[in-house]
Amino acid sequence: MLKHMKIVVEQHEDGFVAYPLGVAGAVVGQGETAESALADARAALQFHVQTFGNDAFEDPQLIDAFLVDETVAVE
Repeated sequence: MLKHMKIVVEQHEDGFVAYPLGVAGAVVGQGETAESALADARAALQFHVQTFGNDAFEDPQLIDAFLVDETVAVE
């Protein structure tokens, strides 16, 4: 099965974290580079889908995603 997924890659002080959007449950990859975190997330996602089948995906399924840079007041 081939499925188009959106995967977020975040850079933190101690490395990178990657996670797919539209997945039920926790699927996260990490690594010292963006590429290694993405590869780890892909492997985790494949295992998650093999384990849970179509139940691995949220319903309704994600259509699109975008990043918004926003300032929020915190008290």
